[in-house]
Amino acid sequence: MSQMTATDVFTGAQSWESLPTVDISGWAAKSDEEKIAAALNVIDIVTTKGFFYLSGHGIKQSKIDDVYAASKAFHHQPATYKEQYHIKHSKHHRGWVPFSEIGQFEKDNESHQVFYESYDLSYDLDPGDERTQNGYGLVGPNIWPDLPNFRSNVKSYYDSVYSLGRDLLGIFELGLGMAQGQLLRHINAPTSQLRLLNYLENDAPADEFHHGIDAHSDFECFTILHATGPGLQLLSSQGHWVETPPVDNHFIVLIGDVLEAWSGGKLTATQHRVVNRGASRCSLPFFFGADFDCVVRPEKPFDTQSARERYPSFVAGEHLWGRTIKIFPYLRNLIDSGELKVDFEIADENPFKRISKEEEALLEQRSAT
Repeated sequence: MSQMTATDVFTGAQSWESLPTVDISGWAAKSDEEKIAAALNVIDIVTTKGFFYLSGHGIKQSKIDDVYAASKAFHHQPATYKEQYHIKHSKHHRGWVPFSEIGQFEKDNESHQVFYESYDLSYDLDPGDERTQNGYGLVGPNIWPDLPNFRSNVKSYYDSVYSLGRDLLGIFELGLGMAQGQLLRHINAPTSQLRLLNYLENDAPADEFHHGIDAHSDFECFTILHATGPGLQLLSSQGHWVETPPVDNHFIVLIGDVLEAWSGGKLTATQHRVVNRGASRCSLPFFFGADFDCVVRPEKPFDTQSARERYPSFVAGEHLWGRTIKIFPYLRNLIDSGELKVDFEIADENPFKRISKEEEALLEQRSAT
């Protein structure tokens, strides 16, 4: 491979020859044989492409427009208003994530910058619900801004995408040769998060140190994503970054860490990043998660000895909580002050992380100089 610059590696990408698309319209009316064939096709697409565009999902564009309007209404408020909903005021990681909370981070002893703010919500439980975690955690009530229609529009969208996620998990079960409900039994009061992301207009360069969001995989089962503009790049199964633009009336579905482990590596977590384009952009990632206390291990028929060795069991919520703590300074400050206690080990690096062939080559170049 020829000499390359870091900018080539960290912002450059190929284009898909064709966009892998799954249409689930009319799913309920399909015969059992048709459902099995369609589910096997989903697995084939994911194993060869690593993701898919989803159509026929039944969520009206007007509902998507309403949640974008709610996101815009909140993010366009003055900082003094948004501050009262700062995520640090929640014990269950809900609320406003300002640019100042995650804008700067250290990686390989270098300073990096991302350009987004967010409003984060999850599966909404009453404070008195017995499933709500005491103290700090990920399972509990949302915090709702007092803006007109914000709660109703966002909750309506959340409920619709959550229901879609349950349907998709059933399709994954079928395509993977699992029993009906084998994975769905782990979805009761899940750690399924919706982020209302607002990428900020900026004049920073698109390079190794300036990102929309840095490369990563998602920590849950899978992600159902909608976005208003380009910038998303996915790592293909061949190990190259590929531009993945939004398509009208489609969601993008990415595989997460938990589904990789459940499938014993049959499916692999989709590495992805958002390149800084300097333009304003909004997105709605919905992270479909398992219950916090779900013990994740390779499920039948993938529970072979080699799979169990490759994927030691872990608790879904601890994996998610640990990665979240690594990302958010306010949580690390709570640990330092003794307010937040963690009784499990947090790895420095996500064990599901992979890098591109171009990044591998760049690392070899740098080590040789």
